Amino acid sequence: MKKVIVSVTNDLSTDQRVDKVCTTLTTIGFDVKLIGRKLPDSLPLSRPYMTHRMKLFFRKGPFFYAEYNIRLFLYLLFSKSELLVSNDLDTLPANYLVHKLKRIPLVYDSHEYYTETPELVNRPLVKNIWEKIEGCIFPKLTDIITVNESIAGMYEAKYSKQLFVVRNIPVRRNELNQYSRKELGLDPEKHLIILQGAGINIQRGAEEAIAAMKYVADSVLLIVGGGDVIDHLKKQVIEEELTDRVMFMPKMPYSELMKYTAAAEIGLTLDKDTNINYRYSLPNKLFDYIHAGTPVLASPLPEIKKIVEEYNIGLLTENHNPEHIADRINFMISNDYKSLLRKNLEKAASELNWQNEEKQLKLVYSKYAG
Repeated sequence: MKKVIVSVTNDLSTDQRVDKVCTTLTTIGFDVKLIGRKLPDSLPLSRPYMTHRMKLFFRKGPFFYAEYNIRLFLYLLFSKSELLVSNDLDTLPANYLVHKLKRIPLVYDSHEYYTETPELVNRPLVKNIWEKIEGCIFPKLTDIITVNESIAGMYEAKYSKQLFVVRNIPVRRNELNQYSRKELGLDPEKHLIILQGAGINIQRGAEEAIAAMKYVADSVLLIVGGGDVIDHLKKQVIEEELTDRVMFMPKMPYSELMKYTAAAEIGLTLDKDTNINYRYSLPNKLFDYIHAGTPVLASPLPEIKKIVEEYNIGLLTENHNPEHIADRINFMISNDYKSLLRKNLEKAASELNWQNEEKQLKLVYSKYAG
């Protein structure tokens, strides 16, 4: 079996896209090793392929990216492999250097339009460094994958390179383990709204979702996951006296997360159109809601709007005013959207699943399988 080393900068535990890609690689004959980093709160892993998590001294900022790429470069340099897979720009420098030195094929998977993320758009010096790295390496790559047509189109226009599109869509399961609210420790008498994600960060609409709960009766907003603004959100809940209407749960294994998602009546995805990366995003949680049979309340970003309207699986917001968001939530609850849209959600899940999406991925990797 040919050995492939896949690398990311996260701790592996919540990265569903990379897990699915690695599993697909094993099915087409690769011996897979996934490399990431170890954090103090990293969840244990049990995967059908090898994993390696590096303990790093730095956890963020330029020293983290420098340390990670140096450590990754040395690891790749002295490890046997016939293929390298780099996920996102922050893993590309080390992978590209080893690709050139050892003449090993390299596939690049860009999960977002990296240089236009909120963390970079207001930091011109840092953004310029990443743009120079991307501009130096990207045109020399052969096989490039990204997550939706909009981002592919922007990269193609910028670098005159054709990209493959593989969306981050869940594996289709015949049955989803359903748990009652009581079994999940939730109030069965309250309507449940969920906002989930590994990246609950700035400009994702979480603050407005919390503020909206002042105008939604007999309901609880459950926020599951982690991100840069979680501590701020917890303070907001206390300050606005919403502790009886908003609950927080930490990141958890995907199978456990989906139990809570399936119990909810509405799933929120409220990213703001404040930067190119968010504008053309296609969040993982949108597909998780679909596969859990949970109708969606979403901001009308192009890729999201396309899915919501094509399959009629929820409502779109017109703005981020908390009272407007609350009106949409109240309307969906009073009209029992979960029952109303059940068949639409089932149809969407039957078409939007990894079994269909991975066909494109297999076209990219089969030529390297030998």
